[in-house]
Amino acid sequence: MSSIPHNTKNLNEIFDSATDFFGEFRVRKLFFQCNAGKLKGVPVMDIFRYLFCLIFSDRSMYMQRKTGAFDGSFCKNTVYRFLNSTKTNWQRFTTLLSARIINGFMKPLTADDRKDVFIIDDSLFDRSRSGKTELLAKVFDHCSMKYKRGYRMLTLGWSDGNSFIPVNHCLLSAADDKNLLCEASVHDGRSLAGKRRKQSRRKATEVMLELVKMARQAGLSAKYVLFDSWFSSPKTVTALKQGHGLDTIAMVKKSSKIKYGYQDGYFNKTFPIYRTIE
Repeated sequence: MSSIPHNTKNLNEIFDSATDFFGEFRVRKLFFQCNAGKLKGVPVMDIFRYLFCLIFSDRSMYMQRKTGAFDGSFCKNTVYRFLNSTKTNWQRFTTLLSARIINGFMKPLTADDRKDVFIIDDSLFDRSRSGKTELLAKVFDHCSMKYKRGYRMLTLGWSDGNSFIPVNHCLLSAADDKNLLCEASVHDGRSLAGKRRKQSRRKATEVMLELVKMARQAGLSAKYVLFDSWFSSPKTVTALKQGHGLDTIAMVKKSSKIKYGYQDGYFNKTFPIYRTIE
């Protein structure tokens, strides 16, 4: 069996590019704003830079340590403690970082009349082999049309029609107790860990408004919000318009209890609404 060659030059280029990226967007300062700073020990930026570069390399952390390619000054347990820290506000970190990228790099490259949008969608985070994972739930998979073990990953992104930048996301468990497979551990409700666990048990439409609010507070702006019919209830559309001044582009939800007005007429069935963007 032939071994995979280790390209040291390529890894050095990735490391240099990551260092330039962190310096340009002041990532170190963002970490301290999100409770990820350390007073002593291995610097947080060294661990995060290693994990960031690991994504673009051709080997995992396990293979790097097995072959002796890893020359860092920290052990694997340090990496695991960094990833499992309940004090780091990762939602705030990704939101602030995306705001700096979009406002400082993306928007100056595009015209002011370009229609930028927030895009919201959820996908299955499959954990079929898990049995005792905290807040594990039965989640309906719309692709296979079956219930699976896992979570719903709700994601908010920003796009100008040519580029897409992820802003923030969260994992959702079951709002209904009958679909919940594992209970949550006990945490202080005022702590970040407690707030995340409460958020995971809320409805996706409510959490979606929180993600939009967080993006707006970070300085992000858009002219429209795009999502599928699952999110397009009148309550959600009204909340986005009244609370954030955002128009919605979506297909309305089919329901016999909801009537939609269009040109002084009312309908109680689903029909697509297309808004012309000049």
